[in-house]
Amino acid sequence: MPLLFATVLWFVATGFVLWLDKLPSHTWPVSITMATVASGFAMGGIIATAEETSPWAAYVAFACALVLWGWHELSFLMGFVTGPNREPCPPGARGWQRFRLAAATLIYHEVAMFLCLIALVAATWGKANQTATLTFLLLFVMRLSAKFNIFAGVPHLSTEMMPDHMRYLASYFRIAPPRWFFVASVSGIAVLAAWLADQALSSRDGIATGYALAFALVALAFLEHGFLVVPWQDTAMFRWAIPEHLRQPARPTVSPAMTESSNVSGQTDTNPLAVRQNAVP
Repeated sequence: MPLLFATVLWFVATGFVLWLDKLPSHTWPVSITMATVASGFAMGGIIATAEETSPWAAYVAFACALVLWGWHELSFLMGFVTGPNREPCPPGARGWQRFRLAAATLIYHEVAMFLCLIALVAATWGKANQTATLTFLLLFVMRLSAKFNIFAGVPHLSTEMMPDHMRYLASYFRIAPPRWFFVASVSGIAVLAAWLADQALSSRDGIATGYALAFALVALAFLEHGFLVVPWQDTAMFRWAIPEHLRQPARPTVSPAMTESSNVSGQTDTNPLAVRQNAVP
């Protein structure tokens, strides 16, 4: 049941965020306002269940953590909380310059998520139910891993979900064969998933449920990383959330640094695709 609950909630939440983002821009202030109100209730739910160790409390805490995460995803996709740099990567930018410019496109978003994580740690410190904090922490770490991998270079990406006003982000990412960082990332994720599964099997009641929900989240992150290196687009699962006339990806203008790498077949790929913006990593 925890595996099914986590998977379905992740799928529905991701699609709902994408659907809201694809609505006309004049609806975005209302959407982000409603999401902010929902986040307030979610934080209240996390605090209310922090002392509970029953399975239902773990489910509530997990769902509330996803609501908070959804607010951050929505605020980023709609352009409310991004970074000071909203320009494509300049031609010839490499190394530290490229990293600095790329980080400046989303640093406010990252800081906001980190502050939210700190607030969750403070709200649940010493409490029995750590499901919400663990959930948000895993989402934060798994997404950072995906971002660094896409920055370093992966063979396959998709632009289908990227809003038009955020397509400049694509110029900061590279199409390339998997590198050592990808191998280290997926290995670490696999070890973490195994540890969470062991904790779920050796615990009881709501503690076991919380670990099982966390395991499901990490397993989904493992699949998301896998989609970066196989020619199958996970975006197909969310096409129901995207209007038909917006489903065709556009080719953004990119710097030469992003097109110099080869794909896994050895051919030069001139289409550096956009970062995955899925709610859960």
